Amino acid sequence: VQLQASGGGSVQAGGSLRLTCLASGGTFSRLNMGWFRQAPGKEREVVAGMRWSGSTFYTDSVKGRFTVSRDNVKNTVHLQMNSLKPEDTAVYFCAADSRRSVAVRIATSYDFWGQGTQVTVSS
Repeated sequence: VQLQASGGGSVQAGGSLRLTCLASGGTFSRLNMGWFRQAPGKEREVVAGMRWSGSTFYTDSVKGRFTVSRDNVKNTVHLQMNSLKPEDTAVYFCAADSRRSVAVRIATSYDFWGQGTQVTVSS
């Protein structure tokens, strides 16, 4: 599975961005998809994602602001980010895994990763 993330950029606090991850080379509908981020000097952390079943998960700090969605026809997963804060600044990665029972909030559960896209939120 190959993943390509896009949609990052620079916005002011309170602004919005929409990230997209395009998957190829696998059966997309069977993949658990996750979004992670890594800020300078910090560990990679889970942001949100959607399991193959359609259920979603979010880290507490983005609940109510971020929304994850997927399109199994276009093989894409999106992360709509609203009310962005400076602390959301990081490189965002999409990740995929085909195993049905994995710990979707843990980065090491994913076998496939995109290249990352930078999100910068200024105050």
